[in-house]
Amino acid sequence: MTMPGQPAKQGPRSLDPHLRRYAARTAGMTASEIRALFAVASRPEVVSLAGGMPHLAALPLESLSEEIGQLVASEGLVALQYGSAHGVPLLREQICDVMALEGINGHPDDVVVTVGSQMGLDMVTRIFCDPGDVVIAEGPSYVGALGSFTAYQAQVVHVAMDADGLVPSLLREALEACKRAGQRVKFLYTIPNFHNPAGVTLAVSRRAEILEICRTYGVLVVEDNPYGLLGFDGQTYPALRSLDPDNVVYLGSFSKTFAAGLRVGWVLAPHAVREKLVLAAESATLCPPTLNQMIVSRYLSTQDWKGQIKTYREAYRERRDAAISALEQHMPQGSTWNIPDGGFYVWVTVPEGIDTKAMLPRAVTARVAYASGTGFYADGFGSRQLRISYCYPTPERIREGVRRLANVIEEEMQLAATFGATPGRQLSGPQTPSPDTA
Repeated sequence: MTMPGQPAKQGPRSLDPHLRRYAARTAGMTASEIRALFAVASRPEVVSLAGGMPHLAALPLESLSEEIGQLVASEGLVALQYGSAHGVPLLREQICDVMALEGINGHPDDVVVTVGSQMGLDMVTRIFCDPGDVVIAEGPSYVGALGSFTAYQAQVVHVAMDADGLVPSLLREALEACKRAGQRVKFLYTIPNFHNPAGVTLAVSRRAEILEICRTYGVLVVEDNPYGLLGFDGQTYPALRSLDPDNVVYLGSFSKTFAAGLRVGWVLAPHAVREKLVLAAESATLCPPTLNQMIVSRYLSTQDWKGQIKTYREAYRERRDAAISALEQHMPQGSTWNIPDGGFYVWVTVPEGIDTKAMLPRAVTARVAYASGTGFYADGFGSRQLRISYCYPTPERIREGVRRLANVIEEEMQLAATFGATPGRQLSGPQTPSPDTA
């Protein structure tokens, strides 16, 4: 008992004096364990096959700089001022034109401009998920989405994919199991085109079936589609939103088709949901940056943006080909991978006994970096998988990076043969996203 005038007894000292003040939901906010490694991986001597950064050298930078200068000179009083949480009206109209390429008949009033599609993910989760609710997601899934779901204390139930994307029968089984367990499933989160990280595309023949399954079980669909225009053969697929406008919330972004640093994305939602999203946006950011939105709008108005997407596709196809040929040439027996038809990523499975997360520090020492598979699951799986991003390095650097990676894997196999396989480790939850895992 402490007597009056005596100082209170101090408990064990914590490195964080605010530890007891945090909200309970912060327990699931885990910083990426590989950030320190990627500080090293960013050095020029390291080939980074980790981050999904677009190939900005393909942009017409000189022309863009002139347009941006004219924009500030002529419309600076608007561009540098506060704006609406809904987004610049002209840009919302132009976004509808972009979505029309995938069969979406959207109305500008139902578009909410966001600070990247990550903000859209966060807002959708915020307005739909209470603690303990279930989100269905493909396994593996985008690390940024898993981080948002965990931050709002939602449970993630993974459904497996095959070469044609999400498997409808397994989705039905997962929803039925949640129903029997009395769990509330709020939505299916899916990346149907050129999946991050798996690289696969949802077969057109499965799309209507998956939408029908979700309607039957009363589950919303959240369609995340940043890569849909980046098919290497120029083909676009019908968006899920185009097939079921009333039950699909669509997330889009200019980060992959224009410039990631501008952080301009959007959500197309059913009208009532749109109202909630605008309120959520106001409380989160007040308004997205008007200047950035007007830069994107000016780009869409004055530049050959469809031709630029074609240029991107050709650059990424060349890089995909370099990655696949290097994998075929160098990877040891027992390794497998997909051949993506678009997007940024190859999903690799390494031989048994190799833990890609445990191997990562040794890979960085060997001057190559990748994203280990466990970060793309909410339940700790993925220790035999890794993601290779071919979007940013030159084809020559990609081939050299894969060669280095294959050497590291072979060394790991020799260690496993001598000392036994590394035991798989379970993660406590998904990590927060970073540019290295975008």
